[in-house]
Amino acid sequence: MAPERLKAPRGTFDVLPADGERRRSLRTAAERLLGDAGYAAFESPVFEDTALFARGVGESTDIVQKEMFTFEDQGGRSLTLRPEGTAGACRAYIEHGMHKRPAPVKLSYWGPFFRHEAPQAGRYRQFAQVGAEALGSDDPSLDAELILLLAELLERAGVAQLRLRLSSLGDAPTRAAYGEELRAHLRARAGELSAEVRARIDQNPLRAFDSDHPGTRAVMDDAPLLVERLGASDAAHFATVRALLDDAGLAYDLDPTLVRGLDYYTRTVFEFESAALGAQRGVGGGGRYDGLVEQLGGPATPGVGWAAGIERILLAAGGGEQPEAEPKVYVAVAKPEAARRAFALARTLRLGVGARVELEQAGRSLKGQLKHADRVGARAVVIVGDAIEVKDMRSGAQRTARDEDELMRLVRES
Repeated sequence: MAPERLKAPRGTFDVLPADGERRRSLRTAAERLLGDAGYAAFESPVFEDTALFARGVGESTDIVQKEMFTFEDQGGRSLTLRPEGTAGACRAYIEHGMHKRPAPVKLSYWGPFFRHEAPQAGRYRQFAQVGAEALGSDDPSLDAELILLLAELLERAGVAQLRLRLSSLGDAPTRAAYGEELRAHLRARAGELSAEVRARIDQNPLRAFDSDHPGTRAVMDDAPLLVERLGASDAAHFATVRALLDDAGLAYDLDPTLVRGLDYYTRTVFEFESAALGAQRGVGGGGRYDGLVEQLGGPATPGVGWAAGIERILLAAGGGEQPEAEPKVYVAVAKPEAARRAFALARTLRLGVGARVELEQAGRSLKGQLKHADRVGARAVVIVGDAIEVKDMRSGAQRTARDEDELMRLVRES
């Protein structure tokens, strides 16, 4: 009896070569864009102490209550596969004394994250995100810079039908006072609310703005708005962010109902959406988290950042523009005795001509090798036999290389 055929676990997926090329192109673009703006490469562990997310992300959030993959290790410690990147960056900032570095400390990352969500198009239980964080300064230009960087990345990726939603949550005291006002509004009409929203009135009333429940939506239509309760300092900060975005020509919609799904946000919050994704439109977003480092045991440290889902970006980009094909050179083996020399030449070409070099490794005939070279889009074929021939696949011209320098020249000219 044949063994059962295994499949990837539900909610995960394999990245096949065609998609892998798109992901690699996007990662290269992100690293260049963020690196040029001073955001240094950073990586945190794939799993962290569970307490980091309970304290940092928030006990009342869906992530902590429903979506985390949590387990005990052999020592009985509770560990969690990271569901987001900001808490880990802040933990590292504290642990490694990054507050002693010149502010702001700018970090960027790319990697896998995990949430136990219902799988759907572009949303998986293991997913990849690109993110950027700036710690140590409350200057509103950082908020605007990060928003513009994400906008530029999404544009370069070819994401269609983009919309930027923008708001401010004010500082912690303002948010707390507003929370009490909103709770009173919700309790006065509790009978119209969904059971989930009623259960969260004490913990996180702002999440009621996210509800799709018809009764809850009706209650929230005339709810007080936090953006109208901002103090003078927060209002000035938000006005500066908007002015910088206006100067840059980036369109946005002021949306006072925008609530991010994480408890640590203060002041600026934003989200990019793409209508190309249907009902679940979010591509990426973020905001300020000026109290998070302190909440995790560090010094009082302002911070701002964002994260964007790689699968969401590529789905919203559709077919998009495919990555520009690298120049390809194919090394063909004219006779078996030449295989060792061909192997060495392939390595030499990879180091010397700045092209993608593939070597015959499937036992094809020379005719079959030339057909395969054409199929993979090689611009030149180096035929290794008694002599070394370079065939230009566009013109069909074939010339002999008398030495390595001439080989390099002929390949570059093909």
